[in-house]
Amino acid sequence: MQAVHELGHVLGAWLTGGHVARVVLYPLTISQTDLDDNPSPLFVVWAGPVGGILMPLLFWAIAGGLRMPGASFCGSLPGSASLPMAPTSALVRSIGNGDCGEMLRYGSPIWQLWLFGAITMPAGLWLWHGQGPNFGLGTGHGKVHPGVAYASLAVFVLLLVVGFVVDGR
Repeated sequence: MQAVHELGHVLGAWLTGGHVARVVLYPLTISQTDLDDNPSPLFVVWAGPVGGILMPLLFWAIAGGLRMPGASFCGSLPGSASLPMAPTSALVRSIGNGDCGEMLRYGSPIWQLWLFGAITMPAGLWLWHGQGPNFGLGTGHGKVHPGVAYASLAVFVLLLVVGFVVDGR
């Protein structure tokens, strides 16, 4: 989730002519993207959470369109990306730093952050709803396609390695 979120910031910076100085993905810290030059800071800060949700949705749509094994598993990714952002956006007054603090500093009215949280929380729960059988729960009776389990493990290990390599601290 953090890698895709930060990729959203990076793509936002590149689209607006910004220059990325460093990306921190180290698994034991909070991820962040720092820019040397940021001509559109409000766009770039919103690109993280918005891209962090849209990219997994796109991946899910592609996997489903190609009828890949485990495509339904990919449906949990957008939910996993949107759920942590929703409470952060809704509780922004008590946070005041990170992306939400930057959004406010660069001119986003607080109602936009609340609206984003109000949309992403139920959307994330809706995307998760009914996914249990794909993870071997309920009617899945503990059965998960081995390829999906191995692919999930491989992606987890890959992202962990990327996090340690793209340290940035």
